[in-house]
This record gives sequence, structure tokens and C-alpha cells, in this order.
Amino acid sequence: MDLKHFIRDIPDFPKPGIIFKDVTPLLRDPEAFKESIELLKNAASFWDFDLIVAPEARGFIFAAPLALEMGKGFIPIRKPGKLPYKVISKSYSLEYGEAALEMHKDAIVERNKVLILDDVLATGGTIKAIAEMIEEAGGEVAGILTLIELSFLEPRKKLKDYQVKALITY
Repeated sequence: MDLKHFIRDIPDFPKPGIIFKDVTPLLRDPEAFKESIELLKNAASFWDFDLIVAPEARGFIFAAPLALEMGKGFIPIRKPGKLPYKVISKSYSLEYGEAALEMHKDAIVERNKVLILDDVLATGGTIKAIAEMIEEAGGEVAGILTLIELSFLEPRKKLKDYQVKALITY
């Protein structure tokens, strides 16, 4: 199954000049969604890890079923003010602005091996911020896995210290 067929381009979202890669058609099709989780599982099996970390919101959609399927824990990364406990916070740049993320301070402990999963890898800013939070907490980034990579934005330059895999590349 060609998952690329289920990715829709939305021009000028969230601002003019950006072409947003919309995964909702893939999620709407149960066979395509199932196939994406299976392919992510196959790709993730390359790494030895304890936990899967993903940013809200679309990262959650792929990471939660993958964590269950692989018998791993899931750690949500949220926007500021959404987590009820003490947090580690990190600000970063997006291709269209600035943002910040938070993770519970006790979510990752010393020597946890962590897989970072997201739907789209664009500039690498979000993933780099997550990797820094994991390392600040004492964890180790086992690898980075995404459904889509926008290689023309050269995200791997920011992530040169990590192993990165993507199922679909543009």
C-alpha cells in the first residue's frame, strides 16, 4: 500500500507559503492507518528502547497504538500549561514561528532509552527540543522515527547526532 496516496497537501496553512502535509485522510482509512502502524513497528524494531515519546497532537495518534503494539511505555509531550505535575520545558523554532513544549520531570529516568515519534519531521526544531528534554532528564535518545520527512527543509542537519528514519520522504 502506498501511504503517500493518503497524504493531502493543504496550501497556505498555517500561514501563506507553507504547504501542510495532512495525515487525516490516512487516519480516516482503517487499512491505511493499520498499515502505517505496522510499518512504524517494523522500522522501530531496529532500535532497543524502553519508551516512546511523542508531541501533541498528531504524534500521539501514531505513538499510542505503536507503544501498545510493541509493549512500550508512552510519554506525552505537551504544549505549556497542559501537564499537571512538575515539568521540563523547552522553547524552539518552527518553520513558521516559535513554540515551547513540556514533559513531566519524572517521565524519564536515568538510562531510559527513548524513541521519539512524530507524524512529520519538518525543520527538526520540535524533535531537537524533545531530544534535549530527554537528555536533560537523564535519558538516551535511541532513535527518531517519523511517518513523513520534509527533506527539502534539511531537518537532519539539526539532528545529525541521532539516527533518523522516515516512512515517507518529500
